Amino acid sequence: MSNKSLPYSMKDVHYDNAKFRQRSFFKVITQTLFTSKVKRNCQSCSTGKFLALLLIFGLAYLLFTHTSPAHSATDRLGVKNKEGNITTYGGSRLGKLLRKPPRLPPRLPPDEKVRNSSLSLEREKPNAGSKWTARQQSVKEAFIHAWSGYKKYAMGSDELMPLSKQGVDGLGGLGATIVDALDTAMIMGVDEVVSEAGSWIEVNLLDRITHKGQVNLFETTIRVLGGLLCAYHLSVREEGINLAHTGPKPAVYLETAKNLADRLLTAFTSSPTPIPFSDVVLHDPSAHPAPDGLSSTSEVSTLQLEFNYLSAVSGDPKYSMEAMKVLEHMKTLPKVEGLVPIFISPRTGEFSGENLRLGSRGDSYYEYLLKVWLQQGTKRDGNFTYLHDMYQEAMKGVRHLLVRKSIPNGLVFVGELPSGAKVPLVQKWITCEDMVCFLSGTLALGATKGITKEKAMKDNLLDFEDLENLKLAEDLAKTCFEMYSVTSTGLAPEISYFHTEEFSEGGLDGGNKDSKYRDDIIIKYPDRHNLLRPETVESLFVLFRITEDPKYREWGWQIFEAFEKYTRVDTGGYSSLDDVTTIPPHRRDKMETFFLGETLKYLYLLFGDTSVIPLDKFIFNTEAHPFPIEGTTKRE
Repeated sequence: MSNKSLPYSMKDVHYDNAKFRQRSFFKVITQTLFTSKVKRNCQSCSTGKFLALLLIFGLAYLLFTHTSPAHSATDRLGVKNKEGNITTYGGSRLGKLLRKPPRLPPRLPPDEKVRNSSLSLEREKPNAGSKWTARQQSVKEAFIHAWSGYKKYAMGSDELMPLSKQGVDGLGGLGATIVDALDTAMIMGVDEVVSEAGSWIEVNLLDRITHKGQVNLFETTIRVLGGLLCAYHLSVREEGINLAHTGPKPAVYLETAKNLADRLLTAFTSSPTPIPFSDVVLHDPSAHPAPDGLSSTSEVSTLQLEFNYLSAVSGDPKYSMEAMKVLEHMKTLPKVEGLVPIFISPRTGEFSGENLRLGSRGDSYYEYLLKVWLQQGTKRDGNFTYLHDMYQEAMKGVRHLLVRKSIPNGLVFVGELPSGAKVPLVQKWITCEDMVCFLSGTLALGATKGITKEKAMKDNLLDFEDLENLKLAEDLAKTCFEMYSVTSTGLAPEISYFHTEEFSEGGLDGGNKDSKYRDDIIIKYPDRHNLLRPETVESLFVLFRITEDPKYREWGWQIFEAFEKYTRVDTGGYSSLDDVTTIPPHRRDKMETFFLGETLKYLYLLFGDTSVIPLDKFIFNTEAHPFPIEGTTKRE
């Protein structure tokens, strides 16, 4: 017979079996007297019957009348009745004999005991919330430090050069850092920065827009137009944000956004096809293509969230109509299992070349297929289903053509096909070029539509493909994190290669000799820089919101600590790095606008309350500016 304890589900069945049942002394005597040989002997003579009865009555008398003096009242089990008197149980020997044995609690198998114990310990952690509140505060302080350097040395310029302590205009001279950082300050509740940035916009930006020269359509849309529209929404609605009424009236942001968008529309109206030109001269206004005549696929297809929202709040459909023509046109073009080349011609409206990748010039095309569809809210299942169909087809193509595993430890990564699908996969991480790490968050968002995995599973909302995409999202997030932890600084290079059966190159590890994956990841010398990119922490934020797995927070904190240790400049701001594999790393004299607009914002939200900017009510543009999903918030 097995010596294992009985399973919980069987305890009520087996507990009352005779084998386990206890019997009283009185029952033992009576059963003995009236069974077997004793019973027959007693029945055969009257003397025997008399003696048996006498014995029974004598025992009964003793049991009912004798109480043990050795037991005081305090030893007895007692409870108070309604009148306050104590009723005792078990004070007599008869009571002890007649009392039923106590019901034993169910015995759990050892593994169940361990699991329940660990769960209760996790629930009892009293400092879990305060830990993340403190870490969120650290991110807020980092943002204030970054802004202080910019304000002191570069106010009004596009970007800060923190080492040389001066500003630089590389994005058209529209004060890009100010507009990019404004909604981050709003979300964090840094009212002083909101006031400073808002006042600068009110006094200076419209004049800059009117008189400045050439800007890139894509960069200006996602950073400046997107930043203005998000600031407008947050200042009007204040969705879950502790925002003081600082800075200008919301109308200032909206009117400035409309003025800028009217000039940017020239890129659409000047083109002979639905594909816009890449560059706009603001003061004319006029537009023209890039020197080689081509536009990036990602750039022309990453304008729709911003222009759609502007049409919604301004009441003028022209912005949305022009932007959506691009995606409607792309729907008609040939693709490779949903994947598209990274260049497209505004002159012909056709894709150019065969380079298929999800890194730079290709990335946000796939991101916006999903997000523009999600933005439509209750209308998404009407005329916009083609966007979701294109997204799903593309993700199937990614899984089939681009996903591989490294050796020896099996990191899942996404490769690229520079010469098209007919040529074998090049073992290159598509943007790390760090940027491809956006894909992890996009896959997770596409699987659950922004709600938690638990709720989606409970409501039976996930099909097989959703589950596959969610699994791939988590695998890619693991790889993205390891690209950080494999280096000496704990920061990822711009581009990583992966060791596979077809590709290997020795002596090019990340410098962290303790990393399990040092032999999986190859970092070539020209690719070792870090630009303070946000894509990995963006995906960690999305995955934490959806899976509720705390490991994504822990990974994000490790990355933030590395930024603090190696990129913080004492006099203000943060600096990019030239080589993440050496300590101390040589610094590159530039703080990108997206460090304030994206990286620190996603880290702050990762460590904060999940009710702030919920993913089922907001869509983040590719520069981390959140726009409301149609029908989920009140109209302005």
